Amino acid sequence: MFADDTSIFTKSHDIIQLQSNLNSVIGEINEWFQNNQVTLNLDKTFFIHFINKNIGNLEIQMKIERKNITTSDEIKFLGLIIDNKLSWKGHIEHITPKLNSACYCMRAVKPFVSQDTLKIIYYSYFHSIMAYGLPFWGSSTESIKVFKLQKKVIRVMMGCKSNQSCRELFIKLSILPLPSYYMFSLLMFLNKNKDQFTVNSQIYHYATRQQSDFHQPTANQTRCQKGFGYMGVKVFNRLPINVKKEFDNSKKFTLFKELSDRLQY
Repeated sequence: MFADDTSIFTKSHDIIQLQSNLNSVIGEINEWFQNNQVTLNLDKTFFIHFINKNIGNLEIQMKIERKNITTSDEIKFLGLIIDNKLSWKGHIEHITPKLNSACYCMRAVKPFVSQDTLKIIYYSYFHSIMAYGLPFWGSSTESIKVFKLQKKVIRVMMGCKSNQSCRELFIKLSILPLPSYYMFSLLMFLNKNKDQFTVNSQIYHYATRQQSDFHQPTANQTRCQKGFGYMGVKVFNRLPINVKKEFDNSKKFTLFKELSDRLQY
């Protein structure tokens, strides 16, 4: 990732074993740092324990040279705010003020520029923030707040009242609504990384109607079912056969028009 950034991920079903593993790995890494004349900045070192609703926060202590590592409920990682419940609430709260600023900017410049210029501003100032990391947080229930802001900026661009329906406005501007763009981003991720997924024909050695579909991974928890891998396969497998064939040919740009029409609402 970065020359001065290191991340460690470990898991265990037993809390005592988890803490033991963490301290063991931290000790080995700290020894490597010292041998290679690298200093670990403890003020910028954090520990986050991912939990679910059935397991509360547990007291886990991590130390390096008798100094405690700070435990945090959320961290900023590659521009995304990740919380210990993977609710993405913190990230959405982080980008909401920026999107509000984009709405204000759009309202201020609208009387002086053309609609084409407004679309350029939209994509460079609003869409770039909204789309970053969308495959990860797009399934969150908190994403409705971002969608409302997107509809707000669309109304500003079209000079409409705050209570007017945005259905026709999105179509006129040829802009995908957030839920549709979320599905589109999942498909683009799947297409780019399809070699990382298993096809049904690799598992079942007999012809079926779904043999060219991706194999749906097992996920019992709702949080896992909202993950980009699970959701990406789910959305792809529901596409028409002719669209799937286009994905096989990697003609992703020629798909945009057809997918936009299908995903509009």
